[in-house]
Amino acid sequence: MTSKAESWASSEAVRASMQSNKSRDTKPELALRRAVHALGLRYRVGTRPLPGVRRTADLVFPRIKLAVFLDGCFWHGCSEHHSLAKTNSTYWSEKFHKNRERDADTDRRLREAGWSVIRVWEHEKPDEAAERVAVVVRALRSAPCRQERDA
Repeated sequence: MTSKAESWASSEAVRASMQSNKSRDTKPELALRRAVHALGLRYRVGTRPLPGVRRTADLVFPRIKLAVFLDGCFWHGCSEHHSLAKTNSTYWSEKFHKNRERDADTDRRLREAGWSVIRVWEHEKPDEAAERVAVVVRALRSAPCRQERDA
């Protein structure tokens, strides 16, 4: 266990609050999934698109190689809503920088493996984000190389 002096949390209350954050099935994620499903699209939830790579996409369309990530404004540094922490600012600044680097690395790895990637911010309207996903799904399903591959 990390001692209080080494803790990333500025207080026990902050620690409890952060530890209670869910990693999946959040309200924005559920809203996006409902909106995508309502458009008639079917997908896998919380799946690792690339074997051997510990990166999990929120929605995965394996047949057309599309990974959708719903990024939280706080954790992923949204330019509209992210604000710098007042306490432990060095720790949090490094944390958010590493998160953004990991996101870019994930996107790069997926694209190199032939996947398409969509990133949705948690503040986006679910219906608009779902429509953006649907447009890409339709395009990928009708792509000539896909039709040749499936023939």
